[in-house]
Amino acid sequence: MSKIQIITDSTSDLSLEILRKYNIDVVPLYVVFNKNTYKDGVDITTDVLYEKVNELGELPKTSAPTPIDFYNVFKPHIDEGKDIIYIGLSSYLSTTIQNAKLAASEFPNANIEIIDSHNLSAGIGLIVLKVVDYVNQGMDLKEIVENINNYTKKVRTYFAVDDLEYLQKGGRCSALQGFIGNMLKIRPILKVIDGKISLYQKVRGKKEKSLNTTLDYVFEDKDILDTDRLVVIHSHAPEEFGYLKTEIEKNLNIKEIISLEAGCVISSHCGPKTIGIMYSVK
Repeated sequence: MSKIQIITDSTSDLSLEILRKYNIDVVPLYVVFNKNTYKDGVDITTDVLYEKVNELGELPKTSAPTPIDFYNVFKPHIDEGKDIIYIGLSSYLSTTIQNAKLAASEFPNANIEIIDSHNLSAGIGLIVLKVVDYVNQGMDLKEIVENINNYTKKVRTYFAVDDLEYLQKGGRCSALQGFIGNMLKIRPILKVIDGKISLYQKVRGKKEKSLNTTLDYVFEDKDILDTDRLVVIHSHAPEEFGYLKTEIEKNLNIKEIISLEAGCVISSHCGPKTIGIMYSVK
């Protein structure tokens, strides 16, 4: 059994199957509707989230795990004599990393490495799985940290959003922008750049156009793409997800294509029918 325990947060959007297979522990973020607080992926699912948004007409707030939450997850592994690698949501998007560091400071004699993914959703998940690779290769803690800090810079994360409704409700675009955008059928493509979510392109027209534009970004990296692993993720978009996966399988020789469903945090920001592609370059 490895002496290294891998921990991430719920925004990594890794499936329960993957988490159990690789013994990855999870610290959930919080989803807050009015005065009701839920642990992401524990007390609330994406299905319930969308039901509540439709019922209340507003989006939830999301918040980071507290230092106490991290302490309670870290402590049993420390008591077992394990080293810890925690990979979390970009510090530009949340105080999650900061709170993890505060908790780690309570264990001065333990080896706890806090890795800022500079990413979100399955972009984090991709980094977590690379840590699994490094552990299985027999790397020690120092080697893993050095390699993974370099790897995080190579991860590419794209999201194609179906419409502007959730971005508008979340205050990420004005009501007028949302009205005009939806009237003109503008579908945003988001990209994670330097740890932040950026509006990368506005695609006007049918949904297929935004999907194909997203695929084009991936195919442009064909010659430098790491073919070991690629993630396709969706939030209530099984048809769009199936189309992307099929096109990737036809055009790229990827050893492992991982299929995931987005959790509550990314879904609350982007809304239903959102799809994402995450991969790394060499």
